[in-house]
Amino acid sequence: MLDSKIPKGDIKDKWANHCFDVKLVNPANKRKFDIIVVGTGLAGAAAAASLAELGYNVKAFCFHDSARRAHSVAAQGGVNAAKNYKNEADSVRRLFYDTIKGGDFRAREANVHRLAEVSVNIIDQAVAQGVPFAREYGGLLDNRSFGGAQVSRTFYARGQTGQQLLYGAVSALNRQVGLGKVKLYTRHDMLDVVMIDGQARGIVTRDMVSGEITSHSGHAVVLATGGYGNVFYLSTNAKASNATAIWRAHKKGAFFGNPCFTQIHPTCIPASGDYQSKLTLMSESLRNDGRVWVPLKADDKRSPETIPENERDYFLERKYPAFGNLVPRDIAARNIKEVCDEGRGVGPNKQASYLDFAESIKRLGEDTVRARYGNLFEMYEKITGENPYKTPMRIYPAVHYTMGGLWVDYNLMTTIPGLYATGEANFSDHGANRLGASALMQGLADGYFVVPVTIGNYLATLGFNKIDENHPAFKEAVDKVKENTKLLIGINGKQTPDEIHRKLGKIMWDNVGMARNKEGLEKAIAEIKKLKEEFWSDVKVMGTNEEVNEQLEKANRVADFIELGQLMAEDALARNESCGGHFRTEYQTEEGEAQRDDENFMYVSAWEYKGDGAPETLHKEALEFEYVKPSQRSYK
Repeated sequence: MLDSKIPKGDIKDKWANHCFDVKLVNPANKRKFDIIVVGTGLAGAAAAASLAELGYNVKAFCFHDSARRAHSVAAQGGVNAAKNYKNEADSVRRLFYDTIKGGDFRAREANVHRLAEVSVNIIDQAVAQGVPFAREYGGLLDNRSFGGAQVSRTFYARGQTGQQLLYGAVSALNRQVGLGKVKLYTRHDMLDVVMIDGQARGIVTRDMVSGEITSHSGHAVVLATGGYGNVFYLSTNAKASNATAIWRAHKKGAFFGNPCFTQIHPTCIPASGDYQSKLTLMSESLRNDGRVWVPLKADDKRSPETIPENERDYFLERKYPAFGNLVPRDIAARNIKEVCDEGRGVGPNKQASYLDFAESIKRLGEDTVRARYGNLFEMYEKITGENPYKTPMRIYPAVHYTMGGLWVDYNLMTTIPGLYATGEANFSDHGANRLGASALMQGLADGYFVVPVTIGNYLATLGFNKIDENHPAFKEAVDKVKENTKLLIGINGKQTPDEIHRKLGKIMWDNVGMARNKEGLEKAIAEIKKLKEEFWSDVKVMGTNEEVNEQLEKANRVADFIELGQLMAEDALARNESCGGHFRTEYQTEEGEAQRDDENFMYVSAWEYKGDGAPETLHKEALEFEYVKPSQRSYK
């Protein structure tokens, strides 16, 4: 049933051959097709701008008041590309290998190699748009290192790389809006996919200002709606980030790939108390010059500046000498948790380690460190009241990114014909763990270079007839959304959506977080089922639909998070191994590292929705490795 449509031939030629073999749409015919793009982050803005540039008519939707507010704006550290500007023997092959290895051999080789190939074009595209990447004294683009690599291939704009890349993509999008090739719908929340004869033909949205629920037609739909980290309630994601678009698509027939593969980022500002609604990321780039350590003694209450070197444990450097502080995120996060569990954590709640820049400031000078990370240091000081130039930062892991998402084939099409998923909304490139600076790379690769090619292969098989929004399928989908909206408002319980969401987050963090086991996962599934009943009998949604109603928006999203959270736990329970960000405590090496089971679990899990309350069906896409030999990951 799962056909990944991977092209034949040598891996170095697959993408080039595929670009030649795909069916093309005549330039004069492109204007006869309407394409819907949902989401205006890097993947969405890049796709909408590129498709419109090709001549298609594009309808772009976002729930913000401006496309520039997409969560991609929050990415800090950089974007990878195999340019080899540092003459360190970097190459497309090495980036391909590092990404496959970093994902613990749970990603498709063909997709990852394509990503590495087009990475070099991303930088040229961004520079042409005026993205102000950091440059060396002579004017050449600068690079820095990121976790999971021993070369410097990460291009950056201080700690604001996502913002600058997004502004470049949105400027291209706005150009097409001005030319009339893109119609931009802001403050619109997608709530369903419209299907006709088994194909995606449109979407249903709610106007978040007026409450009007309407449908929109197109010949194809591209979802670029980001990840689902907020299922944990506390995460580094923007509060509005959600899973509704991909979850509603899943319930219409799009298989969900690897839902349990979530990433815990090691470098976040620790939570201050129960009142917090989100957590703040500190860029992984800080681990280039910051050293991670905790005191050797448990419950050491001394200030960090007074603890001598011989009483400090630089545990990442000690355990992983080859990579040191730049081990991949899953390994760094797990090790920070372990030292805190040993009682050696620091800070008020003992749930943190130090990230210390004293040695780098002494070696490089404060001005150099300020030039590299100044805005990040300012952000940290505003939040904590501590000056990281004088005292070490305190960091602790937090939910950040989701490697799972809608299952897609090589063309980035889901199991629903005509429905595509790009960027973090799909599962395709990162396996069980994403390397730092690869999220921006994938989003831009999908949007600028992949979907504009592959979508034509599908559209070329269709006729030119416009889709009539008077078709019964559109009315049926709109009526269903209206009915669900009325139901949510009519429950009139006692708990706010946020209160129930916080309960879900605790279940997920305690049992489906950094360390998982059979007992905890079974407990989580049982508790989430009870929470779902609680939600649908006791949620309180104030106000009406015919107005700005944040409580209604949250209730819709929490309802989807509850169902997705259960699937995440079920997927983790079914995968009896440890790999990347999926760490089952029953499956680890003698040294405490993740222990894969390649014989039984070298596959992508693709879950099929079978109806409300019915168990989902697991399909397996076997992973075959012809060019990289799977091995026990080692960063020592």
